Amino acid sequence: MSDLMRDKWAALRQATPARIALGRTGAGLPTGANLEFQFAHARARDAVHSPLDLDALAAGLQPFEVIRVNSAASDRASYLRRPDLGRKLATGEAEKLNARTPCDVAFVIADGLSSAAVQAHAAAVVHAASARLEGLSFGPVVVASEARVAIGDEIGQVLGARLVVLLVGERPGLTVADSLGAYLTYDPKPGVKDSQRNCLSNIHGKGGMSYDQAAEKIAWLSRAALERGLTGTGLKEESGAISQENAPSIDEA
Repeated sequence: MSDLMRDKWAALRQATPARIALGRTGAGLPTGANLEFQFAHARARDAVHSPLDLDALAAGLQPFEVIRVNSAASDRASYLRRPDLGRKLATGEAEKLNARTPCDVAFVIADGLSSAAVQAHAAAVVHAASARLEGLSFGPVVVASEARVAIGDEIGQVLGARLVVLLVGERPGLTVADSLGAYLTYDPKPGVKDSQRNCLSNIHGKGGMSYDQAAEKIAWLSRAALERGLTGTGLKEESGAISQENAPSIDEA
């Protein structure tokens, strides 16, 4: 590609993280662009397969009480091949949550498809959101391993939570490997439909949603959900923190 053509694309390249105007060497990409692509792919794979540092996450969540649970997926391979197992607690895990005082809001953190996202952002989002929910009662923060979104329904029901705010690592891409999603579910219980949830996605602060923006939206949705008795398609987010449609992320169901 000529220098003149590169100049024509320069402004657009600066406006997007998308891979455009990479040039070519013969019939292929230049070495630099090829290596950058392979590095991004490796980061995405690592985000999916790297284990979550549970001790570091629990330390970052202090002074909240933290309870660790496991899904019915016994390992990462089972989690990836059997999505249904990641949506429910393993046998006996619900007993860790029994005998708790009912609460208004329960935060659940699921490793999901990006442990990197949870490790980097989950604790900060919990602290920022809870600080904006003064006057509401909180249950313990439950950290679920090999877990998907729907596991929050069972956890919330056992805890007696009126509302569950579940943070989950979203499917990593070749631009962002550590994007966090938040799903809010009123009256959680097994069998809740995805249309009965509100979702925020792309929380990571590097061109995506910042912690403060996410916390403002979570707080607005939480209070509105508790006041109106619903989440999902009947509750449209109107906090004005940023312009983003209330729609599912590409993460999962």
